[in-house]
Amino acid sequence: MILPRRSPIATTLVLLVPLALAACGPGLLLGAGATAGITVAQERSVGDAIDDTGIKLQIKDRMLEKSSEMFFRVGIDSVEGRVLLTGSVPKPEDRVEAGRIAWTVAGVKEVFNELEVRDRTGVTDYFRDARISNELRFRLLADRNVYAVNYNVETVNKVIFLTGIARDQAELDRVTGHARAIGGVQRVVSYVVLRTDPRRTS
Repeated sequence: MILPRRSPIATTLVLLVPLALAACGPGLLLGAGATAGITVAQERSVGDAIDDTGIKLQIKDRMLEKSSEMFFRVGIDSVEGRVLLTGSVPKPEDRVEAGRIAWTVAGVKEVFNELEVRDRTGVTDYFRDARISNELRFRLLADRNVYAVNYNVETVNKVIFLTGIARDQAELDRVTGHARAIGGVQRVVSYVVLRTDPRRTS
């Protein structure tokens, strides 16, 4: 079982959440109790549920260290270390940074970044960016020297953003090379960390 680091911020969150629920009235308290019952009934073990709570607290803690806006705008869920990010952020760089922060927490196995960026200019741009992302994902899957499951690909306004964990620098170079070779790409921004990066265990 993962033992999350006990920072002052995480401790404060643990103490404030019950108070906030109480302030919202008995209806919300009943909902919280029902949620706890569902957690016990699902396939995820109690130990995994505790680990996931620790993961969420640590991600929130590190987001608050980055900015209070990110802390309040990004929703986090975790199931057996598979993290889902939801909400909206004003800039593409904020979206990628939120994903990078999630990857830095011990116990995180995957990050599904569903954060919305409010600066998309239209449907045509959306489908163009989706085409670029899908083409890169296909190239990574087809490359036997790349473990594609370790990488997240997002494209915003013809800029490819990469997050994830590379087994080594050679693999990362192959990934960025594939990205730059796709037609229409203006820039490639990589927030990928190496498997040996000490930040992954800090």
